[in-house]
Amino acid sequence: MSAQRILVFPDCGPRIGGGHVMRCLTLTRALIARGATCAFAATPETQAVLQTFAAPDIDVLPVEGALEDAIVTVANWAESFDADWVLLDHYFLNAAQEGALREGRRLAAVDDLANRPRAADLIMDSAYGRTDADYRPWLPENATILTGPAYAPVRPEFAARREAALAHRREGGHLRHVLISLGLTDVDGITLMVVQALRPLLDGLIVDVVVGSAAASLQPLCRAAKTDANLRLHVDTHDMAGLMAAADIAIGAGGSSTWERATLGLPTVSVLLAENQRPMARAMADDGLILTADVGDPRFEANLTGVVARLIGDPALRRQLSERSAAACDGLGADRFADALLNPAP
Repeated sequence: MSAQRILVFPDCGPRIGGGHVMRCLTLTRALIARGATCAFAATPETQAVLQTFAAPDIDVLPVEGALEDAIVTVANWAESFDADWVLLDHYFLNAAQEGALREGRRLAAVDDLANRPRAADLIMDSAYGRTDADYRPWLPENATILTGPAYAPVRPEFAARREAALAHRREGGHLRHVLISLGLTDVDGITLMVVQALRPLLDGLIVDVVVGSAAASLQPLCRAAKTDANLRLHVDTHDMAGLMAAADIAIGAGGSSTWERATLGLPTVSVLLAENQRPMARAMADDGLILTADVGDPRFEANLTGVVARLIGDPALRRQLSERSAAACDGLGADRFADALLNPAP
C-alpha cells in the first residue's frame, strides 16, 4: 500500500480552546512516524496554534468563513491534497456535512460526546468509562470504534518520562512544586482567578503557571511573577512533560491534558470548564483518580481552596490519586490509534 495521505480538520477558538488542535498534532506525529503524509485544513484560530506548536514540515491549508463555507473549502482541499482520509476533531458538524467530506475517501473522527449520528469509518473517544456500545447506534455498520484511555492521544515525551516520574511519586517526600495549567486560551481569565484564590495557600511552594501567549491572564500574571520569586510563568511552553514530571500536584483543565497528567501519575485537582468535561471527570473522581472543582459552582473559589488544601495535607491521598490515574493510561494511545487507522482490520 502506498503512503496514506491524511487531511486534518480540528475545531479551535476562544471558547473551545486549542485542545482539539493539540491532540490532532499528537495523532499526526504518530501517523507521520509510520510513513503517512499529513496536512491541516486550518481556520485562523487553528493556524495560530499550529504556528506555535506544529513541526515546520506539516502543510497548513487555510480555511475561512462560516462553518457551511468552511466545509466546502475543506472538501476542496481534500480533493486537491488527494487525501485518503479526512480526520475530524470537531463537535459541530452533522452527518451530512461529514458525508460530504467522506466523498471519495475515508473519514476518521476524534470525539468525546457520543451524542449524534456520524459518517465516520473510524471513531476514537478516549473518555474514561466510554465503551463501543455508546457509539454503535450512531455509526455505519462496519465502522471501527476505539474507546477508552488506552487510546488517549498523549505525546511521546510523556511516556518517555513515565517510569522515572512514577518512581519519584512512590518515594513520596515533601510537597515542593505545584503546576497550574488551565488551557492555552485561558477561558474567561480562569488562570488568574485560580492563582489569586490559591496563592495564600501555596505560600512557600514553587508554583509553575502555564498559559498561552493570547491568554487573558497573561499581563497580570507577568506583573505578579515579577514580585513573587516562587511564581514561575511559562508562556506557550514546549516542555509540559518536564513541568508535569517535576510537579508534586497539579490544578489542571479537565480536557485532553487529563491523560498527560495521568501518564505521569500526577495528583490532580481538575477544574471543570465545560459541560462536556463533567461526566468523565465525575466518573474519574468517583473512582479515586482525580479531585474536582467546577467553575460553574457559585462557591467555586471556596471549593477549589478546600480541595487543594486537602490534597496538600494528605500524602496518602496523593499516592492514591497517582497510582489510580497512572493505571488508567500508559501514554501510548496515539500509537494505537495510528496503527488502527493505517492498518484497518479486514
